[in-house]
Amino acid sequence: MRIVPSRFLKVAGLIPVLLLGVPNAFGQGCDHHDFDTPEAREHARRPVFWRHPDFRLDRTERIRLLAFNDFHGQVGTGKFVSGRPVGSAPVLAAYFKAAAESLPERTFLVHAGDHVGASPPNSALLQDEPSVSFLNLMGNKFCSERWRENPFCNVVGATGNHEFDEGKDELLRLIYGGNSPKGPFLENPWRGSNYPMVCANVFLAGTDKTLFPAYNIKIVKGIPVAFIGAVLKATPTIVTPTGVAGLDFRDETESINKQAARLRALGVRAMVVLIHQGGSEPSYAGDTRDTAHANFGDLQPILDNLSDDIDVVVSGHTHQFTNAFAKNKKGHTMLVTQSFSSGTAFGQIDLDLDRRSGDVVGMSGQIITTWADQGPGLTPDPKARDLMDSANARVAPLVNRIVGTAAHDILQAQNPAGESSLGDLIADAQRSAVNADLGFMNPGGIRADLFAGNITWGALFTIQPFNNDVVKMKLTGAQVYTLLNQQWVGQTFPKMLQISGLSYTWDDALPVGSKVVEVRRAGIPIGMPDVFTVACNSFMAAGGDNFLVLKDGTERVVGPVDLETLVDFISNHAQPIDYAVEGRAVRLH
Repeated sequence: MRIVPSRFLKVAGLIPVLLLGVPNAFGQGCDHHDFDTPEAREHARRPVFWRHPDFRLDRTERIRLLAFNDFHGQVGTGKFVSGRPVGSAPVLAAYFKAAAESLPERTFLVHAGDHVGASPPNSALLQDEPSVSFLNLMGNKFCSERWRENPFCNVVGATGNHEFDEGKDELLRLIYGGNSPKGPFLENPWRGSNYPMVCANVFLAGTDKTLFPAYNIKIVKGIPVAFIGAVLKATPTIVTPTGVAGLDFRDETESINKQAARLRALGVRAMVVLIHQGGSEPSYAGDTRDTAHANFGDLQPILDNLSDDIDVVVSGHTHQFTNAFAKNKKGHTMLVTQSFSSGTAFGQIDLDLDRRSGDVVGMSGQIITTWADQGPGLTPDPKARDLMDSANARVAPLVNRIVGTAAHDILQAQNPAGESSLGDLIADAQRSAVNADLGFMNPGGIRADLFAGNITWGALFTIQPFNNDVVKMKLTGAQVYTLLNQQWVGQTFPKMLQISGLSYTWDDALPVGSKVVEVRRAGIPIGMPDVFTVACNSFMAAGGDNFLVLKDGTERVVGPVDLETLVDFISNHAQPIDYAVEGRAVRLH
């Protein structure tokens, strides 16, 4: 994956921009669950094609983008699709290198955010440095921490909401270098990334300075190609307030289009957006090119209004797949992709650039699953494997400690009423830890399942990696009703709370804001003026996931870290642990 700086002098006029970019600051959230079936994987791999009427093969240059999203620190093994192993840094690296073989000097590795955060222990406990190191390994000789914006570096990434989990200062340290107070870890001193991060719509509060450069320009055979980054504007609603302190998240479309106009004035015609927002493309009978089946979700209004200068949109956030063409309101065609999550797939996007205009005149895309039991997955990349092994060894003493036994799989999958066995377990643990009357747990804070057999500390960390405190507060019965109704109010999709110490019925036929029919405690309906002690995590307590009524809770007491409560609850529980859905939530219609 090497890019040679041929014909560089032809774009010398771009050098000041490449060096300076736009003003910048050098110096946890809830995601959708995976929509992941064998049928979806099969359809995702089918290529889509588009060519401009003026396409001429004899005057085009082809480049390849290897696009992925929502890696979430999946450096090690452990992911499966239909019982088959997928992903991990060594396997993903092998696929990347195989995909770049036919275009070794014209292949770029790009990601659309959440590369770090909500990570397994072998990345998270090392402040996600191994995940950045993985991409550093993928960089060519032009990638360097001394000049991350080098136009011949073959890697570029965008921010997602999870990049902000620990605040802007930690994010800047992770990218620009400097040892963590908890480190050093595998590299001393930590030098940060050797590739650029881009984001056009996150600004230092009260200024017009972006936290990272808004875009990065790459050069192929003298043709400039720009990558513009963006993250969903709603990031502050799904990240702990301390994570977004001092930052302004502005409109995605306006921010992207502003940069597109600037790039066009500089003579750039080929533009790719890396955005942490997305939709899905469900399985169906027929050709994947039938875009009527694509559901762009919250990305749709952004696509509708994007500039005609945008050719490709690499998306993320929903952990699903998209490989389809979309049109903006003016009828301009764009390729939109998303590649599941956790390194289990990537998008292979080929772009044909017209040598005269520098614009994109041909596009194709497909989503390739990174099976570990076939193809490139059979020969994992040795350098990435060494990185994985080093990370595993560093955290092994803590991660491998056994804290209990599970009688059977305890899963995060919800029944039609919104209840899960794992959610029941976590809500019970938090309520017990602070001796509260009621307990509430947001589903986006549950990141993995608990499988039958020995329960290790590492497995519980993977389930709850955010290091939230458990907060005890007081709510009235009326506020409890409001809280439960906020599962639908102001949400892009229902966020069904996992509960403890109560039961309730709800009716989907009722209007948003009034779906909860009755709430009971110990089988007795609660009264509106009654006062209850309530346990929840600090993310929710601050109004995260739009559970805003929790901000009004009184007599707050901060308790232990959520992971500690789960570890203690399981270790002190009768063994083996045997949890099943109890019917705490009942759906009437």
